[in-house]
Amino acid sequence: MTMRNQPTARQVRLGSELRKLREAAGKSAKEVAGLLGSSSTHMSQIEAGSSAISEERLRRLAAHCACADEELVEALVAMATDRTRGWWEEYRGVLPTAYLDLSELDHHATFRHDVAVNHVPGILQTETYARALFSYMNPEFPESELEHRVIHRMKRKVTIEGPDPIPYETVIHEAALRIRVAGRTAFRAQLARILELSEAEHVTVRVIPFGLDDFAGAGSAMVHLGGAVPRLDTVVRDAPHGTAFVDSEAQLEHFRTLFRRVRGESLNPEQSRDLIHELAKEL
Repeated sequence: MTMRNQPTARQVRLGSELRKLREAAGKSAKEVAGLLGSSSTHMSQIEAGSSAISEERLRRLAAHCACADEELVEALVAMATDRTRGWWEEYRGVLPTAYLDLSELDHHATFRHDVAVNHVPGILQTETYARALFSYMNPEFPESELEHRVIHRMKRKVTIEGPDPIPYETVIHEAALRIRVAGRTAFRAQLARILELSEAEHVTVRVIPFGLDDFAGAGSAMVHLGGAVPRLDTVVRDAPHGTAFVDSEAQLEHFRTLFRRVRGESLNPEQSRDLIHELAKEL
């Protein structure tokens, strides 16, 4: 079977979950490979995401590892047999791989939760806001490079604005709603866009006001994408070395708890809309 030079985050995740199944069963890669009629080298490649696995072999692996979680097995089979070549593939070799990986995760997500502190979440940004942000952060980029990033970000909105949107909830700190990225007029349009989207039944926007006492969650920014089963959720965070995809069960539970806490400290949706209206009037 053809080796993948650059497996996607989703393919790497599948391999990681298969390794977890094997390790939970106390079996070595060589032992499982023998049960599947394969080699330990090939098994290592599958677990690294650099080689595919058939549905038949995956089900046999799950059976050999005594995995009784049928929903998880079906979700893993769906990951293994998926042949989707989404719109993001046109940017392969043009944009960093993390951009494509996030778009693919968006596409397969069952829900999305954002916490934003410094900037409006990317999925809510207007084109003008996104262009100003990319231009400021990457002043050395030629116009064509910036345009690829802006268009890609606008296309990602299909997750919540397309024909089959997923439930979306975001908690935005008031700071992000006051920093006038792209200037006064453009930012007024950005706030209007957030208000417009917040009226959608599947979208919930909450705001953490400056006046909140004892808020120490400035480092809580995240994107939490729901998997087919909770175990397959992914948290995405911006780190100094680049984009980090978090998928360990302990860390996922930590970020679920953190999101619940930040959401609990925020204004309710109606109060949040009122605050955004007031901020727009100030511009």
